[in-house]
Amino acid sequence: MRLPRSVKLVEVGPRDGLQNERTTVPTAIKVELIDRLGKTGLKVIEAGSFVSKKWVPQMADTADVMARIARAPGVSYPVLVPNLTGLEAALAAGAKEIAVFTAASETFCKKNINCSIAESLTRYEPVVAAARGKSIAVRGYISCVLWCPYEGRIQEDAVADIAKQLLSLGCYEISLGETIGKGTPLEAQRLIDTVSVPIPKERLAVHFHDTYGQALANVLAALEKGISVVDSSVAGLGGCPYAPGASGNLASEDLLYMLNGMGIETGVDLDALSETGRFISDALKRQPASKTNAAMAHRMEKAN
Repeated sequence: MRLPRSVKLVEVGPRDGLQNERTTVPTAIKVELIDRLGKTGLKVIEAGSFVSKKWVPQMADTADVMARIARAPGVSYPVLVPNLTGLEAALAAGAKEIAVFTAASETFCKKNINCSIAESLTRYEPVVAAARGKSIAVRGYISCVLWCPYEGRIQEDAVADIAKQLLSLGCYEISLGETIGKGTPLEAQRLIDTVSVPIPKERLAVHFHDTYGQALANVLAALEKGISVVDSSVAGLGGCPYAPGASGNLASEDLLYMLNGMGIETGVDLDALSETGRFISDALKRQPASKTNAAMAHRMEKAN
């Protein structure tokens, strides 16, 4: 089994992890979360999104968050933008990287961003062009790459076509999102085999939810296929509001523990990451969803 020597972790907790929280998370907590994450060795931390406050009220303070975080050297703090208005807000907030997002399911795309897949790509064309004109890096997200809560199984060819179009627009990296966490390892590998025909593997990332407990297995399957960029969320924050029983994103601590055990370099400190997971979980008045975090906390309690 040939695996990558190193993996880039893209931390999505402050954005994807918090955006569906029903109770407003104070700006100061978001800032401290991002600053703590910036001290763990992570190189990419999603800081927020400039989407409509009406649709995602939790992200309404992204500009304030961006103004207050202590930007660590060598760390990127991307934000999501849905259109040119969002791009203007991101630029005003000092963003150096943005992300645009669509889906491989027409139904999900219409429910999530109120337009068809084709319309979303047309909308992003001037956004990506304007961003790149100002030397702003652009990442692309595709949701529902294996399963959709409305349409069921998604065809790999459809995902490959959308990924190809995002790459053509100018996205430097395409994140394949298994939004409802239903996919299994062989499905993930078939997807990567198909998408990596038009897209170089070094331009692909994976983003697995753990609703059915398959996230780590799916990551390993992706690593075996040569993928070396993985999205995850500290303390397992987040989840898909359209997936019944969704338990959240893959926990960053669990992912890092697995990678450490396999001798794969990330540059991220597990103790510092776990402490950060406990910090945000305490702030949200819940236990971390990460099994690794729970085990480490238990070990520390016994030691004391």
